[in-house]
Amino acid sequence: MTVRFVPQTFLHRRAMAAVVIAIAIIVGFAAGQSVKPLLQWLNSPETESVPSQAIAPQPRPVTALGRLVPQGEVLRLSAPVSVEGVRIDRLTVEAGDAVSAGEVVAVLDNLKRRTADLQLAKARVEAARSRRAQVEAGAKTGEIEAQAARFERVRAELEGQITSQQARLAELEARRRGELAEQTATIDRIEAEVRYAETECRRYNALYSDGAVSASDRDRLCLNADTARDRLSEAVATRDRILTTGDAEIRQANAELDRTTTTLQRQIAENRAELNAVAEVRPVDLRTAETEVRLAEAEVLQAEADLEQSFVRSPVAGQVLEIHARTGEVVGDAGILDVGQTQTMEAIAEVYETDIGRVKLGQTATITSPVLEGELEGEVVRLGTQVSRQEIFSTQPGSDVDRRVVEVRIRLTPEASDRVRDLTHLQVRISIAVRG
Repeated sequence: MTVRFVPQTFLHRRAMAAVVIAIAIIVGFAAGQSVKPLLQWLNSPETESVPSQAIAPQPRPVTALGRLVPQGEVLRLSAPVSVEGVRIDRLTVEAGDAVSAGEVVAVLDNLKRRTADLQLAKARVEAARSRRAQVEAGAKTGEIEAQAARFERVRAELEGQITSQQARLAELEARRRGELAEQTATIDRIEAEVRYAETECRRYNALYSDGAVSASDRDRLCLNADTARDRLSEAVATRDRILTTGDAEIRQANAELDRTTTTLQRQIAENRAELNAVAEVRPVDLRTAETEVRLAEAEVLQAEADLEQSFVRSPVAGQVLEIHARTGEVVGDAGILDVGQTQTMEAIAEVYETDIGRVKLGQTATITSPVLEGELEGEVVRLGTQVSRQEIFSTQPGSDVDRRVVEVRIRLTPEASDRVRDLTHLQVRISIAVRG
């Protein structure tokens, strides 16, 4: 349907013409003049309607609620999943700091232990390489003597450990006996106090029955008996705890002694075998020595990888948005900190599923918010591939809170990104221009 617009000047002339005709008729009859010129003026081409050009309606923009996020979303940095209960030894950044890709942002408290593990692994590599060199060089009298010396040294060390653990076991047993004897004496003393207090209570009950003492005196003496019984129960519980704890410590000490003895026997057997075989160089010995070197080198690689996990690094260049754990705190489910690539900000628009067909890549968008002065400009760079429930809601009464939406990413211009780099998760209103 074509819309035609009638010019206002034409309507104005027709109205004026009607007035003029009426006046002319009256005057004509009075003065004998004709109204023909007026009719000719009224029907002149100048007073005919002129068709106006049809104006095509502009496409309605797609509007949606959204939020501001750094490019690539907010990254939450935490400790490795394999490490539980680890604490933060040192934070190297604060909220708002700029970080580069690979920069250390936190150091975990297992750094010293893993550094020691790495040093130990490297020492094992050196030992394995020395062993390989000895095997390759063949047996010598000095090597045999050195192996014998190592054998004796290891045996002496292990025997010393056994002696120390035996002394520890004897100390535990002696302490348990002493504590038990002391607590037994305490129980005997309290039992005597209980007997005395109960005797006094019975005596005062008799005196109270005869009217010789008051009820308060009788109750006070009988309360002493109750108190003494309570102390006796507590002392017996303490003795039982000494027995239980002492038995557990002694069992543990015996188990450690048994393990050390077993280790001693195994080490002595291994060193004796090495001492007997050191004079013989066989291909299998060379292969074994080479395997030991490779295993030790693999342990170094593993220790280096474990050590690297003590450093928490930013995977991207960006900005620290929020700190969740401080120095000395255990890393929890919230992680350590959030980082985002705020040098390029994006808006995630929740576009109604009924409007998503009108949104195309490359369309321009305008972003506004009550906390912003003016508007932000951006461009549609990605369309979501799934429909989900709306997560951002309008504060206006009566708004639909159960809409189905598709997420659309809009990349802000560099100027707009600079303005809102510190406003991650800000709720905004987005208008996407739709081309006709």
